[in-house]
Formats: sequence, C-alpha cells, structure tokens
Amino acid sequence: MAKHHLIVCTIATLVMLVTISCNADKKEKPKETVQQLLPDAPAEVTTITLKATDFEHELVSNGKISARTVAELKFQTSEVIAHIFVKNGSRVSPGQRIAMLDTTSINNRVEQAKNALDRSRLEMQDVLIGQGYKLDSLDAVPPEVMELARVKSGFNSSRTQFNMAKHDLERATLTAPIGGVIANLFAKPHTLSSPSSVFCHIIDTRGLEVQFTVLENELGFINIGDNMKIVPFSMPGLEVSGRVSEINPWVNENGMVHIKANVDYHARLVEGMNVRVSTFRSAGKQWVVPKTAVVLRSGKQVVFTAVDGKAIWNYVDTGLENATEYTITSETLKEGDQIIVTGNINLAHEAPVTVVDN
Repeated sequence: MAKHHLIVCTIATLVMLVTISCNADKKEKPKETVQQLLPDAPAEVTTITLKATDFEHELVSNGKISARTVAELKFQTSEVIAHIFVKNGSRVSPGQRIAMLDTTSINNRVEQAKNALDRSRLEMQDVLIGQGYKLDSLDAVPPEVMELARVKSGFNSSRTQFNMAKHDLERATLTAPIGGVIANLFAKPHTLSSPSSVFCHIIDTRGLEVQFTVLENELGFINIGDNMKIVPFSMPGLEVSGRVSEINPWVNENGMVHIKANVDYHARLVEGMNVRVSTFRSAGKQWVVPKTAVVLRSGKQVVFTAVDGKAIWNYVDTGLENATEYTITSETLKEGDQIIVTGNINLAHEAPVTVVDN
C-alpha cells in the first residue's frame, strides 16, 4: 500500500508541474503579441533634390579595336634570312631595319646584270655607228633610230634585268614604312624567306579606331563627333575616350548599322581587342534621377518623395536612360521635391522615414 501511495503522489506532482508550466507559457504569450503589434521604427533613407539637369543619353554596344594604319611587310625573293632585328611587340620608327637576307646570290645577280647591260650598250653603240652616227653626238640621233638600236642590241631588256636585280638587293633589307608595333612575326633566322607569305605586320597603335554596330532605331541617337567611352572586356577598370568618326549609311540584312570611332591612344589597347562601347549624347535639360530611385508598385513605376517624415509615392514614366540614371516625367512631382534614392525597396505609401546624410 505504501508503494502504491508513493506512485500516486509522484503522478500528482508531475501533473501539477505541467499545469504550472502551461500557465507560465500562457502568461508569456500576451507579451510576445504586444511586441509584434508595436509599430516599426522609421526607415532610414537618403534623398536628392529634383531639378532639371543636362542629361547624357548613353547607347551601349560591343565593338572591336583596329588600327587605322597597318603595314604588311614581305621579302621579294626567296633567300636565307640572315638577321632579324626586332620581335613581336617591338616599337619601330619609319626607316628602321626589320630583317635582312643573305645577299651573296643577289649581289651575283646584280653583277651579272650589270655586265649584260654593259655588253648591250656596246652593241647599241655599234648599231648607231653602223648607221653613220658618232658616239660623241648621240643627242642628235632621232628618237625612232635610237629606239631601234636599243631593241636590236637588247639594251632595253638588259637595263630592265639590271634594275630588277638592284631592286631585289635593296629589298633584301626590310625597313619599317611607318612607325608602330611589330606583330605576327613568326620567321626564324637561317630559314628561307617566302615571297608569298607576310613576314610581319607593323601596327600604328597611336592611330586606333573601334568598329561597332547599332540598331537601325538607335541611329538617330548618334552623330559624327559624339563622345564615347571604350572599356575592354579583359580590363574592365580601363576607360579610354573616343569620338564617332564615320557612320556607314547602310542598314544590313540584320537591321544593323556599322559605326567607326577614333580612339585615344593607350598602351594597353591592341589590334583585335573586344570592347564595350558607350556613346553619349546630350539630351538637354531633363528631370534626372538615379535608377535606384525608381521602384515597382502594382506593376507601375513609382518614385517616393520624403514629405514631413513620411514617404509619399508618385507614379512616374521613365524616358531615356544611361548606365546609372533615368529621365522621368510625372503629374505629381515638382521642382525641388526630395526624391528618395536609397532605402526605398520596402517602403509603402506614407510609411515613416528618417532622412540621413549621403
């Protein structure tokens, strides 16, 4: 009996503890409910003053860098390359030596051509003497007689061969026709040159341009002389200025128009580099706000203004845009309104706000 009485007491004690715990939970819940119903603290926002400013419309496209001047160098004869004085990336000046062939065989051809020319000159003089003319008065020979003597003696042919041999000797040394940077140089010394292959290119990197395309309906935003910003995809931190120089008056089958622009010199820009092109054109005085100021509410574009510690929403229509800004129009906004530009993501109409410094 004592053991049974102990079990009953133990159960009663457990029931009492559970009841006290439940009552304690019930007493805590009203506090939590009250805390949930307390109003939120005012949202912190930053603002700008709405005013008409000059807006630069930005048109973004992809383009490719190219040099306005590129020289293509070739050897005229197939001989052993004796010396190469430059390498890819070397900067050269006009007239600077690039490479030179072994001229032993070319010199022999020049000498042989000179000897042949001397023999044909003597033969031409013999023909003229046979016609009764004196060597000390060749200026008196009629042109048709002189031409006949040159043909019969082979003088014209010999002179042509001699000039060609001299030309080959002169072209045995490649020199830079323009200043620039060496590119596509793959030949090696002590190998045969190939007249049919390009030995190297010289790129005038101080005269670069960018070629890009725009849609037909964007053509009205671009004019000759418009300022541009060029950013290489491989170096997003590099910005180079440019100006539109050429608009091809032709819309291709894809509805695109080709544009060219001069690019300011920068040592990091190279031929064939892919870039992002941003073209800017002034659109005059507009209401301009950062893109962060425009939010969507019920599928419509809204801009909040800060009025007496509250956020007031205003329906707007956006117009032109660039990378960071919109132009806007609205029936409810006016010059001087304080436009909320940050902290507006979760704002509602007449929500309390606190304006903080930018």
